[in-house]
Amino acid sequence: MSRFEWIVALRYLRAKRKQTVISIITVISILGIAAGVMALIIALAINDGFQSKLQTTLLSATAHVSILEKNPAYGIEHWERLVPELRKLPHVISATPGLYGQVALKGPILGSGAILKGIPVTNGTPVPPFLMHLRQGSIKGLAPDAGVRGIILGSTLAEQTGLMIGSPATVISYQGELTPFGTVPSAFRFKVAGIFESGMDPIDSAWAFVNLPAAQRVLDLNDVVNTIELRLDDIFQAPQVAAAADKIIGPKLTASTWMEQNRPLLNAFRMEKIVSIITVGLIQLVAALNILVVLVMLVMEKHRDIAILMSMGARREQIQRIFVLQGMIIGGLGCLVGLVSGYAICAFFNHYHLLKLDESVYALSYVPFQSRWIDAFWVAGAALLVSFLATLHPSRTAASIAPAEGLRYE
Repeated sequence: MSRFEWIVALRYLRAKRKQTVISIITVISILGIAAGVMALIIALAINDGFQSKLQTTLLSATAHVSILEKNPAYGIEHWERLVPELRKLPHVISATPGLYGQVALKGPILGSGAILKGIPVTNGTPVPPFLMHLRQGSIKGLAPDAGVRGIILGSTLAEQTGLMIGSPATVISYQGELTPFGTVPSAFRFKVAGIFESGMDPIDSAWAFVNLPAAQRVLDLNDVVNTIELRLDDIFQAPQVAAAADKIIGPKLTASTWMEQNRPLLNAFRMEKIVSIITVGLIQLVAALNILVVLVMLVMEKHRDIAILMSMGARREQIQRIFVLQGMIIGGLGCLVGLVSGYAICAFFNHYHLLKLDESVYALSYVPFQSRWIDAFWVAGAALLVSFLATLHPSRTAASIAPAEGLRYE
C-alpha cells in the first residue's frame, strides 16, 4: 500500500466529523475489539492454568503409566521380575510397585476413611514427588528398621483426625480376621512419621502412606502389589510406553496411561476451551459489526470527497484500500489494547492469587492464570481477520462511486 492511502486513511480517522455519532461508534468498535481480545486471553489463561496446575498435581500423585490387573483379584504376583524389565523401556526413569487399599483411620478426635498406599522404602527407591519435601517429619520414619511402624498422612486428613507428628494412629482394616463370632475388623497401631501437602484437597484429605510390607500386613495379602507405577521423562510418550509394556507384562495385566485415567477431566478442559472461544468470539462479531457501521456511515459522509479523489486520478483499488486500512487500524488498535490489558490482568491476578477458591470443591485454593504468548498471535490474527471481513462491503461500495454522480449536485 502506498503512502497516499495511509495518509488519507489516517486523516479520515483523525478528522473532526460533522456526525459525532461516527466518532462514538469508532471508539466503541475499538473498545469492542479490545474487550473481545482481552476476554479471550483471560479465558484461555484460566483454562490453561487449571489444566496445568491439576495435571502437575495429579501426576505428582499418580503414575504416568500404571501396570494393573485386567480383572482385579489378589494382586500382581512375581512383580519383582517385572520391575527390572519395565525399567529398561525407553523414556522410563523409574518403575515402582505399590499397594492400595481402603481403610479406616482413627485419631484422638475422630475417625475417617482413608486410602492406604504401601510403597517400598529403601535406598535409591523413588518415592512420590510430594513426599520428597514433607511439611513435617521425614520419610525415614517409614523404613522397616525405624523401630515402630510409621505412617505419613495428608495435611487435611491429619487435621480431621487430630493427628500430629509422633501421635499414635490406629488403622482399621476392612479385611478383618475370621473368628467364631464372624469377621472382626483388624486394628493396627502406627506412629505418625510425617505430614505432606500436595495442594489438592482430594489427595490431602484421603491418602496415607506406609512401607510396602506394612500395607501387605494391614490388607492381609501375601507378597503382592496391585500396581507398578512407571514415571517417564516425557509424559506425552505414555501411549508408546504403555504399548511397549503390554508386550512384557503378559495377558493378565494391562498398561494404563495417565491420559486414560483422567480422560473425563481432560475432555472437560478441552470442551471448556472450545466453549470459551465460541462465547467470547461473539464479542468480536459485535465489534466487527460496529466497524461495518462506522465504515458505511463514513462512506456516506465522504461521498463527495471520494468523488473528488477519483476525479483527480485516484484509482478504485486505492479508494478500496483506504477504507480497508481504516478498518484494520481500528482492529489493530483494539488488538493492542486488548492484548496489553489481558496479559497485564493475568499476570497481576496470578501473582497475588486474588481469586480464592474453596479447596474442598475445586481442589485448588486459588484461580491459576497461565498465559501463553503463542495465544497472542492467533487471537490477534482472528480479531484482525474479522475486522478485515467487516471492511469488504463498505470499501467496495466506496470504490464503486462514480465521480460524475458524486459531484452532480455539488
